[in-house]
Amino acid sequence: MSPSRNSTVFERTRPDDAVVRHALAPSRQAVFWTEDAPGDRYPRLHGDVSCDLAVVGGGYTGLWTALLAKREDPSARVVLLEGRRVGWAASGRNGGFCEASLTHGDDNGRSRWPGEFDELQRLGMRNLDEIEAIVAELGLDAEFERNGALDVATEEYQIEGLRESEGPDATLLDRDAVQTLVHSPTYQAGLLRRRDSALIHPAKLARALARACIEVGVEIFEHSPVESIGDGTVLETPAGTLRSRRTALATNVFPSLLRRNRLATVPVYDYVLMTEPLTPAQRASIGWEGRQGIGDSANQFHYCRLTADDRILFGGYDAVYHYGGRVRQEYEERPETYRRLAGHFFTTFPQLEGLTFTHRWAGAIDTCSRFCAFFGSARQGRVAYAAGYTGLGVAATHFGAKVMLDLLAGRATERTSLEMVRTRPVPVPPEPAASIGIALTRWSLDQADHRAGHRNAFLRALDAVGMGFDS
Repeated sequence: MSPSRNSTVFERTRPDDAVVRHALAPSRQAVFWTEDAPGDRYPRLHGDVSCDLAVVGGGYTGLWTALLAKREDPSARVVLLEGRRVGWAASGRNGGFCEASLTHGDDNGRSRWPGEFDELQRLGMRNLDEIEAIVAELGLDAEFERNGALDVATEEYQIEGLRESEGPDATLLDRDAVQTLVHSPTYQAGLLRRRDSALIHPAKLARALARACIEVGVEIFEHSPVESIGDGTVLETPAGTLRSRRTALATNVFPSLLRRNRLATVPVYDYVLMTEPLTPAQRASIGWEGRQGIGDSANQFHYCRLTADDRILFGGYDAVYHYGGRVRQEYEERPETYRRLAGHFFTTFPQLEGLTFTHRWAGAIDTCSRFCAFFGSARQGRVAYAAGYTGLGVAATHFGAKVMLDLLAGRATERTSLEMVRTRPVPVPPEPAASIGIALTRWSLDQADHRAGHRNAFLRALDAVGMGFDS
């Protein structure tokens, strides 16, 4: 059957099924990044311990919070509790895109906070600059590359959206120009952003931040999940109790310890493939000498990047929610999604047919209704939280850590004065409304991708109440 006129390029030019089967055959369910950076091990919390600042969560948000707090006040006793291992969840398995945007892209920021969008852009760029500076200052082994990003149009209708984002550091490239940079028949145009994006090795960054924390005197305890917050900030774990003057909650996608945030986020699973290292001939066939991170402009978008040893990470497209908002390891194996991603990979780079994938994995994204982080405090200011990064949090977690430390210290800063920081997202409705709404949104976004970007009545209604999403 021939593709319909409303099909996408990934349906119009599908690779042979045998190509996909061959490519996936040697892959295994494992996270390349964490295998490539094993990391140190830390003890469990035992007994009754007191501290000045407790940090719950050993991902980027928690690690930055602990490190910055200790650098700010070396005399403070700072304790970080992690339920499993440092950096094992989103912080160790993301794509490694370190973007300056605090608002999950320009369109989302402009539509939600038009009056302070320029300020958010400035703070986001400064935040990325600060990360680059501290990586250099502390010698963090994180494979940090400030090489910019390339947003691509895979359909003609997407080109106008790229044109609207042109600026002093963002240049629109026509088909010939983008093909000169990266050789993919699917790329119709591109927006080359030179300064607002970097790449990192996700697990190496987490491991390096943990070591930096230890070097300045932070105490880290793994396999110490916090089961409850008692009176004030008494944190109960299976083998011990931590009593703190202040607590920062950096629990990402996992159920919040605060009742007020239980409906603020939902876990949405994202899927990734990693290739074997490219040969010199394969590497030459795709160009990509600038090593920019690449993302396409569809609602159901793909992202890809090169690793230090010239593998290609390719992920995105499917975003899967499970009834009840559960986070479970079995959700990470989804053969139909990996087959779809592999097919899309060879549509993108048909010259690489014969290449195989070594790793496949998934992770849960802490999605909220405004599609970027939210912040706040509780317990008379003794507890602060940051969550809801929605898949663009590698750099934003550093900003979130600073916001939490401001809130815990009672400081009025340019960060805490932001409407973005002072407001909360619309809560996600309870089941079954959550599953119905998310499924309908996903279906509608897929329809928009097949109808030249035209959004149906349901998506327009979400846009009108501030819950719309376009990438």
